[in-house]
Amino acid sequence: MPVDAGLVGRTFPPTEPYDVTAHAVRAFAEATGTPWTDGDPAPATFPIVVAFAAMQALMDDPTVGIELHHVVHGEQRFVHERPVVAGDRLTAELTVETLRQVGGADIIGTSSALTDADGALVCTARATLVHKAGA
Repeated sequence: MPVDAGLVGRTFPPTEPYDVTAHAVRAFAEATGTPWTDGDPAPATFPIVVAFAAMQALMDDPTVGIELHHVVHGEQRFVHERPVVAGDRLTAELTVETLRQVGGADIIGTSSALTDADGALVCTARATLVHKAGA
């Protein structure tokens, strides 16, 4: 069954705060093969750590009808207002921006605003998810 088009414009509650530590940034850099030295800003793709928690909340919501094992991550983009650094405390708030059905699949466009402890925008993470229910 296709995802309800009424999902467009829905904003999900912010994630729990995520404390960015040098250890977490180092582990991410090692896992992705990204050169990183203590004191450097986090790699540009590090915000996915926080944004994924927001995407998980979307997929876990039983009213949405998205089955994680039927999702392909189609695209990911980051727009940074400033670098992420160790010591940041970040939350992400996901909004469903677009939804269309193509060939029996739901193409869902999301935007996650990552903010710091002061509420300032740090990064916007945009993702496209492809979902085929019951596949």
